[in-house]
Amino acid sequence: MPLFDGIGYGGEKTAVILDIGAAFTKCGFAGEISPRAIIPSLVKKVNSSKLVHVLKHEDESELYKALVDFIHVLYFRHLLVNPKERRVVVVESLLSPTIHRNTIARVLFKHYEVPSVLFAPSHLVALFTLGLPSGLVLDCGYNESLALPVYEGVPMLKAWEALPLAARSLHDYLSAQLMETCTVKTAREESQPLSSIGALEESIVDDIKVRCCFVTKFSRAQDILESQEEGKEDKRPAPPPSVEYPLEGNKVLHIEGKVRENTCEILFQRDGEDRSVATLVLDAICKCPVDMRRCMAENVVLMGGTAMLPGFKHRMLQELTSLIKTDKYAVKLPNVKVLLHSPPARENYIAWLGGAIFGALEVLGNRSVSRENYLQAGSLPDWCDQALSEDERTPIHTRK
Repeated sequence: MPLFDGIGYGGEKTAVILDIGAAFTKCGFAGEISPRAIIPSLVKKVNSSKLVHVLKHEDESELYKALVDFIHVLYFRHLLVNPKERRVVVVESLLSPTIHRNTIARVLFKHYEVPSVLFAPSHLVALFTLGLPSGLVLDCGYNESLALPVYEGVPMLKAWEALPLAARSLHDYLSAQLMETCTVKTAREESQPLSSIGALEESIVDDIKVRCCFVTKFSRAQDILESQEEGKEDKRPAPPPSVEYPLEGNKVLHIEGKVRENTCEILFQRDGEDRSVATLVLDAICKCPVDMRRCMAENVVLMGGTAMLPGFKHRMLQELTSLIKTDKYAVKLPNVKVLLHSPPARENYIAWLGGAIFGALEVLGNRSVSRENYLQAGSLPDWCDQALSEDERTPIHTRK
């Protein structure tokens, strides 16, 4: 029996905290400072050995089977506990599809027979790690970057902003640049274009991004942009040094310094609508009531794996400081200074840690949906469900 069995309030065993992300899943126990495991959100496709994302199933029956297999791995390979004995906290995005939420609940309640489940908004619980009731959380994950203000424990859905600029777009850009400019050296010291070998797997591209790429300084990015607009490449700052990345079969990939530096710039370059990852934060703040804007600007929290890139936080702060002085935002945000918090965890599991904090509270049982209530109602209670009582429709963080 694991040493942590039996630890909890009043003899109740600690809850299981699950955060099924677009790229990685975090699982662990309430009250702990980090997840027990962080694994790719992949599962074998039905009747095939191909690995697919656990939530990338349009058919509900296939999604159910995939979640059964995936959660089985979490419980019996990584957590090593009996699911019938522990409550569950599922950290999810507020924009997560309803079919995912309902299917996860059905798997947990009907297949694994857990006592209760609480679905916790990821942006909200991220603020728990700092003890903040209000703030703006920018989640730079895999598929998209999503900014959402939270005021006094209530997510402000009317003010959310999102862009498909995150790890996935970085991988696509980096893969294209590698195929176009990089060469591979074989054991015979013969260099050949990478395109002659074939495209790299996404896992390798992701590893190259993590190990070799970085976010450059704001001033240097401005100099590079000016040289490109003027068409004077001779004025472009000297690129960073190139690196060698080992591939299988004694092959070595030569990655130019320009590729290492330019990859992350797509996050901050303005698109046709003059939007970037940095503008998401200010646009979300401007959607808030006037008396909340200063509070939101002074309490910005960054989370998600993309936010862990070297130099990302510093560049984001410089971008926001520069943007807030422009005509577009100076009128709506006068004399406002943007400040970034430093949570007590790595950016990729801040939301999980917030769920672990809430899962350790004695009120978890009152805030969760019990298995008996779920089986009786046949569905999850929702804030827009008119059949619920007034107390059930009240947000859990505003109840007395």
